[in-house]
Amino acid sequence: MLNLLLFCILAFFCWPLALALLIFYPIIWLILLPFRLVGVAVHGAFALVAAIFLLPARALRSI
Repeated sequence: MLNLLLFCILAFFCWPLALALLIFYPIIWLILLPFRLVGVAVHGAFALVAAIFLLPARALRSI
């Protein structure tokens, strides 16, 4: 909701910039999407490595 309010204020004060934002935001989002996917994959890999290293400690703690 706050983003919509900020966009309306931007559209009121500087409509060419708001129009450019409407056009270029989806393009920029599509360009950055692969980097987000790589980030999710790297985070998952690090979580897997951490779980493997912490497995013996968790097993001993449960005894």
